[in-house]
Amino acid sequence: MTSRERIKLALNHQQPDQIPLDVGGCGQTGINASTLYRLHAGLGLAQAPIDICEPFQLLGTVGEDLRTALGVDVVPLWNPTTLMGTSNRRTQAWRMPDGTPTMMADNFVFDVLADGSITAYPQGDRTVPPSVRMPAGGFFFDNIDRSPEFDDDNLTPREDYAANYGLATPETCRYWAEVSKSLYEKTDYAIMGVMGGMGLGDSAELPGPFVKHPRGIRTMQDWLVALSAYPEYVEAVFELQTEVMLQNLIKYRDAVGDRIECLFVSGTDFGTQNHTFISRQMFRELFKPYYRRVNDWIHSNTPWKTFYHSCGAVYDFIPEFIDMGVDILNPVQCSAGGMEPRRLKAEFGKDIVFWGGGVNTQVTLPFGTPDEVYREVRERCDIFSADGGFVFAAIHNIVGNVPLENMLAMYHAFEDARRGA
Repeated sequence: MTSRERIKLALNHQQPDQIPLDVGGCGQTGINASTLYRLHAGLGLAQAPIDICEPFQLLGTVGEDLRTALGVDVVPLWNPTTLMGTSNRRTQAWRMPDGTPTMMADNFVFDVLADGSITAYPQGDRTVPPSVRMPAGGFFFDNIDRSPEFDDDNLTPREDYAANYGLATPETCRYWAEVSKSLYEKTDYAIMGVMGGMGLGDSAELPGPFVKHPRGIRTMQDWLVALSAYPEYVEAVFELQTEVMLQNLIKYRDAVGDRIECLFVSGTDFGTQNHTFISRQMFRELFKPYYRRVNDWIHSNTPWKTFYHSCGAVYDFIPEFIDMGVDILNPVQCSAGGMEPRRLKAEFGKDIVFWGGGVNTQVTLPFGTPDEVYREVRERCDIFSADGGFVFAAIHNIVGNVPLENMLAMYHAFEDARRGA
């Protein structure tokens, strides 16, 4: 069975020949470049600078050598620009703070400050303030809040977010078409379209790391207040975002056709460690109608499955996700409140695909023993893989500083689960 066939069965809640594996299929199932570099060495693969496919989180590109070594089933169809507005032409040699050699975007522009922290500029434009910062010795960037104070008596939501949401250019459409065609014809991997565009209130996007002059309600704290204090503002932003998304979906479908198996739609986090950020009623009224419009269009006009990422304790929202047309839930944070694996599989396993859940990347993978990693991975595979509807991935991205022996234990456990050993 090919990887494409394997993923297709799993996404249709059928049992494939073996558990499908995703490493690096999108910006939420990736691996920090530093850890990836050490994993290459641990597996005896050729050492070379790691291509940074997602600079905000410093995720490394999973290449053919690693896909073959691990048996990965998914490849990403990236956009031609990143969350920081830089290109994915990776021609600039750049070393991470820990010395890991990488290749960064040709228009990645940065400063190293006196305290050792690193700032970088939106779209590589040094004429505006930097949009992201990484602390000294860090492994990923954080947003810098740059928007001026907003006037709550004169709110202008569509104007404030016009720079966030725009129609795909002909050049972008050609890129989607050419790369998807190449991946489809030259490989038998399942292709994930990493288009995004519907992260409603996504904390990574609100401050505008790719926007040169952000304005309006932008900080996460102000945005959460706005959900109650200024719901008309939020709705106007969501309406703009949805209008643009629906137009871009037509362009995307025309460019990639049936070559992708699933589409990354939204990365908005709705859960904390213990509960949801907002009430179920607020989600139904404020978020769900816009998501439903987009999902209905996708299901009416394409064969694609819809991929949604939300960290945290989202058990209460899963019925809403299913009702509004979400096919795939990631990262399946089993350590969060109410997210017990057996419960999730028993209650929702026939209606939604669990893509993730493989190992706790907050505790077990970085701080546990290899034996603890092995046991957790085997348990999750046994629970989630029954009757299909499961793609193995770690719970969110694999971060920097993960011990190599734990990484090897994770993939050893997964391979044993695949073989039924």
